[in-house]
Amino acid sequence: MTKKIDNTTRYERARERYMNGDLDRRSFLGLIGAAGLAYGVSTPFAKYAHAATTDQVRFDGWGGVVSEAFRKHAFDPYTGKTGIKVVDGTFGGGDEYLSRVKASQPGEYNIAHLSGVFDYARYHALGLSSELNEANIPNLEYVIPKLVDVFRGVSGGKLSCVPYDYGTTGLAYNRKYISDDEMKEKGAKILIDEAHKGKIAGWSDWRTRMWYAALQTGQNPNEISDEDAAWDAVRTHRDLSLKYWGSGAELMSLLAEEEIYATEAWSGRIYALQEQGHDIGYMDPPNGFGWQECLFVMKGSPMEACEELLNFMLAPETSIAVAEGQNYPTALDPTKVDLGDKIPTLPAFDPTGTLSGLTFADPDFWNGHEAAWSKTFGRVQKGY
Repeated sequence: MTKKIDNTTRYERARERYMNGDLDRRSFLGLIGAAGLAYGVSTPFAKYAHAATTDQVRFDGWGGVVSEAFRKHAFDPYTGKTGIKVVDGTFGGGDEYLSRVKASQPGEYNIAHLSGVFDYARYHALGLSSELNEANIPNLEYVIPKLVDVFRGVSGGKLSCVPYDYGTTGLAYNRKYISDDEMKEKGAKILIDEAHKGKIAGWSDWRTRMWYAALQTGQNPNEISDEDAAWDAVRTHRDLSLKYWGSGAELMSLLAEEEIYATEAWSGRIYALQEQGHDIGYMDPPNGFGWQECLFVMKGSPMEACEELLNFMLAPETSIAVAEGQNYPTALDPTKVDLGDKIPTLPAFDPTGTLSGLTFADPDFWNGHEAAWSKTFGRVQKGY
């Protein structure tokens, strides 16, 4: 029996036990993560670099509840089974992670959970992309077509990734201090409202700052023409803010402890706060920041093993379980797949599968401004 068949059998047996009720979801996700590690492939449950012979592997993620879930349900079970320690860290944005990848050795990273088509375009432009054999990923047929097509447009019709989930960076607010009516009236301008000085925050990410500055100045985020007005809005927000947050964990803490009343926020993190009982509202303003995440296969990775894992991850049973754990809608098309009870209640979920209500970043526009705008924002952060 070949390794490929052994690997498939491992996945299918775990899934069969899960579907029959013999294995709970947490243990199921842990087994998948362990299986991926055993074959030297980084899974969505373990973003790390795996060496052939080592006593530890590394995971870098977004922190907070996500990292806690990985530690409890994937890393600890894996360490208990193999004796290999998983060292996990956090990062606050895609720029930081890309820097790590560029400094790594070929093959050190296999599958990256990238955020946004502009990230995909950056990796492709840097020569880090691979070419998937889609015949080995039949479950790709269940994915929302719009999510697939945008990646094909970047890489000449070929794919180096599969879409996996999506969400929004919308507006979060504490209903104890800011009403739904006030949010509807002010929208993105709530973040530059003098009335809430010192109780406002925002992510320390130049794209997000400029995206919301565009909304605050009445511009299309993908066609910002009045840069001076946008940067004025960024500075106004800075001066009114308590601080910039750098991770999902910090975002949730600031809102939960009522240190801030309003900020832009990641939809899944706000759902997690709501599940914990916090009265935090969430809204996506017109032209709010929509994004999708993908599982990107790095150049130099073991392609058949990666393709097999991607196909398994896109299987409805697996993808739904992951989505329920992460609080972000799966990339699977709800018109083709029954997504269960929880996913349709998640922020940003589109029951039509068209995603027509979301605005995604134009990769050419945003990557074209990265060098200048990231440098300018660095100066703004320092008070200039």
